[in-house]
Amino acid sequence: MNLRKLIFTNNACYKAGRTITPKGIMVHSTGANNPWLRRYVGPDDGLLGKNQYNNHWNQDRPDGRQVCVHGFIGKLADGSIATYQTLPWNHRGWHAGGTANDTHISFEICEDNLTDAVYFNKIYNEAVELCAYLCKLYGLNETNIICHSEGYRQGIASNHADVMHWFPRHGKNMDMFRTDVKKLLVDVKPDPAPPTEDTLYRVRKSWDDPKSQKGAFRVLDNAKRCADENPGYSVFDSTGAKVYSGKNGAAYEIYTVVKGDSLWRIASAKLGSGFRYPEIKMLNGLTSDTIFPGQKLKIPK
Repeated sequence: MNLRKLIFTNNACYKAGRTITPKGIMVHSTGANNPWLRRYVGPDDGLLGKNQYNNHWNQDRPDGRQVCVHGFIGKLADGSIATYQTLPWNHRGWHAGGTANDTHISFEICEDNLTDAVYFNKIYNEAVELCAYLCKLYGLNETNIICHSEGYRQGIASNHADVMHWFPRHGKNMDMFRTDVKKLLVDVKPDPAPPTEDTLYRVRKSWDDPKSQKGAFRVLDNAKRCADENPGYSVFDSTGAKVYSGKNGAAYEIYTVVKGDSLWRIASAKLGSGFRYPEIKMLNGLTSDTIFPGQKLKIPK
């Protein structure tokens, strides 16, 4: 997920200042053939590109309407996909035309001509990751996610077809979407098995370098102490998994940010889960999610 933030502080919805306790997520799509985020999100932050008509939603009443959602998914100026948060997640939005405004976080997916499978797959995956992120944030699960047309059938939203006029064209529906969110929510690596009586913790420079071994210990704390006393050494369990990096060894690797990177994507690639991106922020002393090509980041080992 390429999550960025540009809060619509000029929108009357934001100025109203009402908050909610999020109980669900509502997925919308824009209903117009324009996949570019700059149509709805502005002003240009250097990534969006300039909206020549200045008709984005960061104004009092966009197009004369009382509308505002918590986020948008679509294309940046360079064609890559991003998510922009446009309201605080617990702010009351103007998106449903019904009581879902009081309970649901909302986001719009920028539509194209509805036929581009490559674009659809990218925004679909981005939306799945966003929903998983929000579920984790607010203690929700996949059953709390609906689209606008489902909200209408439940009597909590106005009569709109999104997103079920679009998803089925690419072999998807909301049940499949919820299942894909669930997969991210339950994709947690099991805890390693507790050590048995015969487990030995070996202190080496690397598991593949048995000649460097300083010792083998039945008590993990003793192995850690040995590693701390020997710069560059770590503790490995009987399977070869590193369970401790000595205090004198580097606890991180250096990663150079490339174009299109986000903290979420880096955490997903380097740490195995995008949800671990706060670890990167903390290690590097970052106060925002914004990163730049060429920037050097410390990645936890």
